[in-house]
Amino acid sequence: MKSIFDDAQTRLNEVFSHIKLTDDVREKLQHPKLTVAFSIPTRMDNGSLKVFKGYRVQFDDTRGPTKGGIRYHPNVSMDEMTSLSFWMTIKCAIMDLPFGGAKGGIIVNPKELSRLELERLSRGYIREVADFIGPKRDIPAPDVYTNSTIMGWMADEYSQIKREQLPGVITGKPIYLNGSQGRVAATGRGALFVLLQWAKRNKINPSETTIAVQGFGNAGYHFARLAYEADFKIVAIADSQGAIYSKKGFDPDKVMAHKQEHRGIKSMVYCDGSVCDMQRYQEISAEELLELDVDVLALAALENQIHENNAAHIKARQILEIANGPVTSDADAILNKNGIIVLPDVLVNAGGVTVSYFEWVQNRAGMYWEELEINERMKKKIDREAKAIFDLSEEKKISLRTAAYLIGVQRIAGAITEKGTREYFQNEQG
Repeated sequence: MKSIFDDAQTRLNEVFSHIKLTDDVREKLQHPKLTVAFSIPTRMDNGSLKVFKGYRVQFDDTRGPTKGGIRYHPNVSMDEMTSLSFWMTIKCAIMDLPFGGAKGGIIVNPKELSRLELERLSRGYIREVADFIGPKRDIPAPDVYTNSTIMGWMADEYSQIKREQLPGVITGKPIYLNGSQGRVAATGRGALFVLLQWAKRNKINPSETTIAVQGFGNAGYHFARLAYEADFKIVAIADSQGAIYSKKGFDPDKVMAHKQEHRGIKSMVYCDGSVCDMQRYQEISAEELLELDVDVLALAALENQIHENNAAHIKARQILEIANGPVTSDADAILNKNGIIVLPDVLVNAGGVTVSYFEWVQNRAGMYWEELEINERMKKKIDREAKAIFDLSEEKKISLRTAAYLIGVQRIAGAITEKGTREYFQNEQG
């Protein structure tokens, strides 16, 4: 089976067929700059010591310090971290942010830890990576199963180690610890901005558009909530415990309230105000949700959710990649053949890193913006880059993913070229 990173690299093959690049660019984009694996000894509440495995990968810093989240999940691996850092490199270039890409994680199921154990583990992670992160070198952020509280612990630990206040080392922090307004909902909001741009371009009416959402964590929930407010019809939602479907649609806020009370969305009873119709939604499997006949399938869970074995069964007209890498390269070919449009992750989920960039800027300047200004700044950047990608896709008759990569790789290539290439040093140019 192809590794996640090998699959991610195949995306570049078509890009290279549309653009003439020096071999230096191809070579740099095949190898991460820094990969680190380490152990994090952590004292548990019962007094025992448990050792967790952690990772940090800095893929490329040609355009600026590296940027990328920290993931807590039982399936975290070096292969996954390398792939995610590669995608982040492309994503930051697509959004024209002065960053390269990075990613980190710990092999752990955070749901099995107490809050004190989680804090000890999080601070332990920072102690292991403190020598090679920093506001001018590598800036972590939240990812799967991490949040603003964890980022606050990490930023505090780093400041204690360095003996100075350096809030710009971590983004996605709590507001009271120099976080940014708008950061929590940024990934979901950015995904909605992309969908709205696509809908406007293709004369799609939100009120007549059905959406199924796979993944109901931070990004999936906020996307569903904001899409519902924009008059889209949310007909299915899945979390790690199960999935529900209703042809009538439902309010994501009520689903989230149920999930928080019952630790899952299965067996939900819909209540509107003080009136409950006591009608249970249809419980379906995660696989059935992927194959629903909907207008938009929003993938907000993990990588490789649509692959060569299930791609032919997808009935959605558009796929919105809110997660990183939810569609494999093999599946891409099948979906394209079947006329299914994929709005790519490197554009769709870029709202998170964009507002993280705003937080980093605010931390370094010591001046903070209101949420309305944050959202307006993000919308301006996403609208501009989405339009460029949609235009390029139409002009060259290529997929939206290839168009996005073309723009990102061209920006990275420009930075690499300006630092000197084989052609320059052999006097073949300039």
